[in-house]
Amino acid sequence: MSKLSHINAKGEAHMVDVSDKLVTSRTAIARARVSMKASTLKLIKSGTAAKGDVLATARIAGIMAAKRTSELIPLCHPLAISKVTVEFTLAARHIDVEALVKVEGKTGVEMEALTACSVACLTLYDMVKAVDRGIVISDLRLVEKTGGKSGTFKAK
Repeated sequence: MSKLSHINAKGEAHMVDVSDKLVTSRTAIARARVSMKASTLKLIKSGTAAKGDVLATARIAGIMAAKRTSELIPLCHPLAISKVTVEFTLAARHIDVEALVKVEGKTGVEMEALTACSVACLTLYDMVKAVDRGIVISDLRLVEKTGGKSGTFKAK
């Protein structure tokens, strides 16, 4: 097993020093699934949910979350993110959520993409929980990462 970068020689958690790293173009894509009743999905599609436009609200929440990741995850570096997108693919009984984050920086944006995707899913739940308490959020994962010393990762 490789050495964990956030653990120092004494076994203590610490923020990684990225000062000697090169600035490179970095991207990350995360995905998750939000499963629900068909009637709940119909409500979302129709735009008639009591709290308003469910997808627009979840998209904005995901974008905001990506920008605030370093405030939520203790050892993340604050980053000047250059792009965040949150997209939804609607099926019969679920919504697939995908977040993409880009930066020109010294550290990657995997946590930002995962945070954006997570918060978008949580917002979908919050917007329609009054009509469907059985919503399930699942399969949150990093599906792609580019840039930096470790190069490209693509999930199988």
